Amino acid sequence: MLEAIQSGIYNVVCNINQYLSNYILVFLLIAVGLWFTIRTKFVQVRYFGAGMKKVFGSLSLKGKNHEGGMTSFQALSTAIAAQVGTGNIVGASGAILTGGPGAIFWMWVIAFFGMATVYAEATLAIKTRKRDEHGEIHGGPVYYITEAFKGGFGKFLAGFFAVAIILALGFMGCMVQSNAIGSTFNTAFNVPGWIIGIILAIICGIIFMGGVKRLASVTEKIVPIMAGLFLIGALVVLIVRIKYIPATFAMIFKYAFQPQAILGGGFGVAIKLAVSQGAKRGLFSNEAGMGSTPHAHAQANVKDPHEQGIAAMIGVFIDTFVVLTVNALVVISTLYTEDGILAGGYFGDITENIGKTNLVQTAFGTVFGEKFGAIFVAICLLFFAFSTVLSWNMFGKINAIYLFGIKNAKVSVFIYTLISLVFIFLGTLMSNDLVWELTDLFNNLMVIPNAIALFALTGMVVSCLSKRGKDK
Repeated sequence: MLEAIQSGIYNVVCNINQYLSNYILVFLLIAVGLWFTIRTKFVQVRYFGAGMKKVFGSLSLKGKNHEGGMTSFQALSTAIAAQVGTGNIVGASGAILTGGPGAIFWMWVIAFFGMATVYAEATLAIKTRKRDEHGEIHGGPVYYITEAFKGGFGKFLAGFFAVAIILALGFMGCMVQSNAIGSTFNTAFNVPGWIIGIILAIICGIIFMGGVKRLASVTEKIVPIMAGLFLIGALVVLIVRIKYIPATFAMIFKYAFQPQAILGGGFGVAIKLAVSQGAKRGLFSNEAGMGSTPHAHAQANVKDPHEQGIAAMIGVFIDTFVVLTVNALVVISTLYTEDGILAGGYFGDITENIGKTNLVQTAFGTVFGEKFGAIFVAICLLFFAFSTVLSWNMFGKINAIYLFGIKNAKVSVFIYTLISLVFIFLGTLMSNDLVWELTDLFNNLMVIPNAIALFALTGMVVSCLSKRGKDK
């Protein structure tokens, strides 16, 4: 009975997502990114060095607590924790399987323009944030949406966004993360999903109830460790497979424009799959334009919005051009090159044994051995997905407070937290494909009000940048 219901819901959600992803999402992501790239005169290029210096010039894992906020590095770590999750491992794998290696090229394109988009988001988050009577910071898209559109229309768009992000990240998104953890741990250690679900719910509950300061303390430590662990393991694989690296890059560029050569079918259908998969998974990976990471950047104790804007750009760079790219190189260089099991494409019996959930484990297993490869990816994914759950919970919490009012904050946060913990547990039990499609649906819906507000507040973003004077 449950399987029949899930199957029916899955078919409906897939049809909606196809329309949103192929026609609305791709257009909005590229349009917003192009628009801010042009209006800021390629801020992601001109201020890239300044952004790197801002992030790594005073790197610290012991950021001081600030009253009602975070240090700039803590805010960025929280944003990266949200960005670097299953989208970089499971999501990228799904994009490669469905859209071919060329989907990674389109992820790069989305990310390049997305760096300008996230600059605008972070800048506006700082400009429009508010402090309550207790000194706590409240900021994010709902606040710059109501700044862009006064009156009923602004309240409607902000409310629509708040509901969408609570469902997309606070509830459904956490299911994706716990689902990925449960699946990989089951493959690696044969541990039942419900046991992982209970453990995750308990640990997350302890951190959730600790508020922003506890979250910031955890993310600023876990993000550098998780990224370093994964990159070291990936570099070992790439060194072993170094002779295939040129062919790997060649496939990414070739199949970006000739996807039918590996996907089969006609050119039109194949190129649409490659581009839409790159855009959809690119969005889920770096979240530029989605409206999620501005919640973290709004917490930064900085006076100049531009400073947090350029730091935010580096978050997208690290997410896509470093972590996701390295993961894609591992998958393609081990599985799609001449001696790989997917060298002939994703057809036939291979589809019964390899899916987006275990693709990366299979890739690392070609070098580390099947068992250790599965264990390594499971541990990395635990860090990635766990940190994302922490950040996404905070983002949803901010919007729950917005919807029900600051006066009712304690009650709304308590109820929201309980529901999110239930979803974290359920994620380890549900169908992987349905969870992904539901998350994609609400991610897509979040983009629409956020993008409209970004366009409307272009002048405010450009004004913040123009005050910087000459390029650094």
